[in-house]
Amino acid sequence: MNDICVSALVLLHPHRGDLLMVRKAGTTSFMLPGGKPEAEETAEETIIREIAEELGLGLSADRLRALGTFTAEAANEADHRVIGDVFCYDGLPEELDIEDIAHLAEIAEAGWFPIDPLPEDTEQRQFAPLTRNEVIPALQATGRLAG
Repeated sequence: MNDICVSALVLLHPHRGDLLMVRKAGTTSFMLPGGKPEAEETAEETIIREIAEELGLGLSADRLRALGTFTAEAANEADHRVIGDVFCYDGLPEELDIEDIAHLAEIAEAGWFPIDPLPEDTEQRQFAPLTRNEVIPALQATGRLAG
């Protein structure tokens, strides 16, 4: 099994217990926004660049908080597992329109999904195992979803 290293970002809706997720073109799985590092890039630098590329949002490094590093089966690549450095963001980026989420690059769709509970997977739409099985339980354990 091959490993894919990524950085991913948790953005929580300001008024509901919803999580921002994206779906890449040609796939059916929603996942946290983020992506693979470029050469010599730190996990933090990767997430800042990827969020700018995918969602057109500028992140402030001082508002990023590491949630942890998690491993799960890759959503879109058979016989691969993903190792994700996951960050939470304090608040939301200023340019994010919560009612109309811009998406760029390879992102086909972006939206808010309830996470307690996360909807069941269907043939048309799945949620990445990293998000469902690792990140959401970690968020629940830290109390980030309370309120």
